[in-house]
Amino acid sequence: MKVDILAIGAHPDDIELSCAGTLFRQLDLGQSVAICDLTQGELGSRGSAPVRMQEAELARQIFGIDHRYNLGLPDGFFRKDKDSLISLIQIIRLSRPDVVLANAISDRHPDHGRAADFIKEACFLSGLTRIQTTYDGFDQEAWRPRAIYHYIQDYFRHPDFVVDITPFMSKKIEAIMAFRSQFYNPESDEPETPISTKNFLDFLEGRARQLGRLIGVDFAEGFNTVRPPGVKD
Repeated sequence: MKVDILAIGAHPDDIELSCAGTLFRQLDLGQSVAICDLTQGELGSRGSAPVRMQEAELARQIFGIDHRYNLGLPDGFFRKDKDSLISLIQIIRLSRPDVVLANAISDRHPDHGRAADFIKEACFLSGLTRIQTTYDGFDQEAWRPRAIYHYIQDYFRHPDFVVDITPFMSKKIEAIMAFRSQFYNPESDEPETPISTKNFLDFLEGRARQLGRLIGVDFAEGFNTVRPPGVKD
């Protein structure tokens, strides 16, 4: 069950919108990936929890990965209580990732910043041997990821590093559009949201171009770190 990267998001589609290109890049390099959504996004103005679960499954298939978990925490109201943290610790110990990708440190949606803190704490607690957990009846060993990187979401944050996703931009858009209920549809009678406007995908492309310009490529995704990364050369 061990993977190289565990990407965690507060809502289904957080991963696709913010770091899908990086995941496709690492998969192409032969690394393994799993995804964990904290909630079903049931408070979203468009779609429904069952619809978003179907869309998340389609996105999993587009990524070509084996595991996408959903903790079923309450959208908008999840907190750092013991039971909620334990549920994520179980997934971290099950997946044993070297790297965790997490929500933006702060963002327009309050769930995003709260999830960033929630994920960081769960990663730390997962490494404590005196916290005992089981999964499917099996005892789990302590595991702490080597690094946590926070992807940039709606608000622009100056990245600590960026990843060239130029060859995978079209795959990123394909994964995003798996969540069709959330985006522009002229025939939809559901409420308009900041991500369902006609020009939202143009904004996503512009953001990727903006980050790519920093390193001289067409498209990139940006990440923040709490702990400075070390370089050997």
